[in-house]
Amino acid sequence: MTALRTIATGLRFPEGPIAMKDGSIVLGEIERQTVTRVKPDGSTEVIAYTGGGPNGLAVGPDGAFYVCNNGGFSWRLEMNLMRPAGPSSDYTGGCIQRVDPVTGAVTVLYDHCGPHKLLGPNDIVFDGLGGFYFTDLGKARARDRDWGGVYYALADGSSIKEVAHPILTPNGIGLSPDGKTLYVAETETARLWAWDIVSPGVLTKAPFPSPHGGRILAGLGGFQRFDSLAVDAEGNICVATLVNGSVSVISPKGGLIRQVPMPDMFCTNICFGGPDMKTAYMTLSGTGQLVAMDWPEAGLRLEHEG
Repeated sequence: MTALRTIATGLRFPEGPIAMKDGSIVLGEIERQTVTRVKPDGSTEVIAYTGGGPNGLAVGPDGAFYVCNNGGFSWRLEMNLMRPAGPSSDYTGGCIQRVDPVTGAVTVLYDHCGPHKLLGPNDIVFDGLGGFYFTDLGKARARDRDWGGVYYALADGSSIKEVAHPILTPNGIGLSPDGKTLYVAETETARLWAWDIVSPGVLTKAPFPSPHGGRILAGLGGFQRFDSLAVDAEGNICVATLVNGSVSVISPKGGLIRQVPMPDMFCTNICFGGPDMKTAYMTLSGTGQLVAMDWPEAGLRLEHEG
């Protein structure tokens, strides 16, 4: 592993990074309520104001940005780290948004699935057919919290369905290199779940006692929490890990290969970029940084990202 390089500072709880072909990184600043472009020299420009909380981002088949908007948080500064502290005072629900990369126009595609409101959409991944899976983590309040779930939707706004529920705090989501396995990271338990994909939006369900049909792939001991994830070209699942501040690299068979330490307990996301896909970009959300380092394995090039 090489030394960590700081790309940008002063970001307002950044998440959902996307490595673009021009060398920039597009991400959500949740506290600032913007989709922001970070240029290679570290300067930033706002692409769109989304309101709420732009959490997870992905490039769709039309080149637009698709945003998991969690509906907004209130915020607390503790130990010189910014962190979410429950729903914002104006929270009414979450949604999936489409952001035009040229004009910055924001369109709400989904805010319900059937009769159920989206509560806190968190992370998103597209398949090769133009549909996308996303997690809805829900919201935690002073005395209770929501159950979360996983959904599959089409990019044109015409169809959304629930594919796994209930899940306790589903967060990061990704697909195996062959597109046949769906991975979901569960925050509070630091567990990684997997489902075999039968067809787009149709998952093989494990029987009881699985609470939602997923099969357990890995779980970490001690006080650790999982956030977002990225898959590398070899099929390893790289999960941003909270509290101990690291990226946990887990094999597709479930073994923990290594943990790469980060200088922020809120290491929330990882994505891959660069000509050889061997540059890893991480969001250090508590301190508002985007950092990068050379990675020994190439990242998986995502659908619709070139």
